[in-house]
Amino acid sequence: MQENHRKYLDPKVVSKLSNLELIARLVVEGFIVGLHKSPYHGFSVEFSEHRQYSPGDETRYIDWKVYGRTDRYFIKQFEEETNLRAYIILDASGSMAYSSGDNVRKFDYACYLAGALAYLMMMQRDAVGLVIYDEGIRKFLPPRSVRSYLDVILSELERTEPGSKTNTAKSLHLVAERIKRRGLVIVLSDLLDDQNEVISAFKHFKHKKNEIIVFQILDPVERNFDFNVDALFKDMETSEKIMTQSLYIRKDYQRAIDEFIKRYRIECLANGIDYELMDTATPFDVALFRYLSKRRELM
Repeated sequence: MQENHRKYLDPKVVSKLSNLELIARLVVEGFIVGLHKSPYHGFSVEFSEHRQYSPGDETRYIDWKVYGRTDRYFIKQFEEETNLRAYIILDASGSMAYSSGDNVRKFDYACYLAGALAYLMMMQRDAVGLVIYDEGIRKFLPPRSVRSYLDVILSELERTEPGSKTNTAKSLHLVAERIKRRGLVIVLSDLLDDQNEVISAFKHFKHKKNEIIVFQILDPVERNFDFNVDALFKDMETSEKIMTQSLYIRKDYQRAIDEFIKRYRIECLANGIDYELMDTATPFDVALFRYLSKRRELM
């Protein structure tokens, strides 16, 4: 049963499902059943108490970790709302629509992850909000902790499509100014923008006493430039086109993207910002574990 649940941590598996609420639930369940395995030993989703399962209880609230230790089914009893307030900030610019081969689009990957994070936060009675941006803020849903709010967040994710050019730094600065109570900020973006300006925006959140987790989401081909023929490339935001001899520029491209990623990692580390590079084939538990680790630090 555990392995059956854990298959939903694979982006390609969940991409075949059409309902985001179902995707979010299955991803989180797959994550929870695997928490006792390395490297997640010692971590748990925190609840105030448990009671033994009774017929008619919702099976999604069974604590599989407790079952693994005791061979008995227990239901999680939730605490009241915690003090954690989280903002999930989603990049919906044109570049996020990219995918290669049979990989999922960067935007879809980010939506699945955003939905799973929101679901996990609601399970813990944390207050979660959603911000969607491209050139500016397209949607701002302030954090709330009521269970019905998850439906609002998931519906917004399902109806959103990537579209316009991006201005990550401007959008993040606007969000930082709108946050009146400090909390946890989670950024989901490819970060393909002016690095100096984006890093400055990250610092803006820290200046206002927020904690930040940055998930840079890239397609595998954006990292390895795995093209073997001459190719015509089209910018997904400006429509600019360029013909290249892929084999001749691959090493230079890989060197440039490695430096680009390295700078984000170094700058985030230097400023107390959690940074995680994800490609669209990365299992979702990597990100969920990063969030859970940060939550444990803050609580």
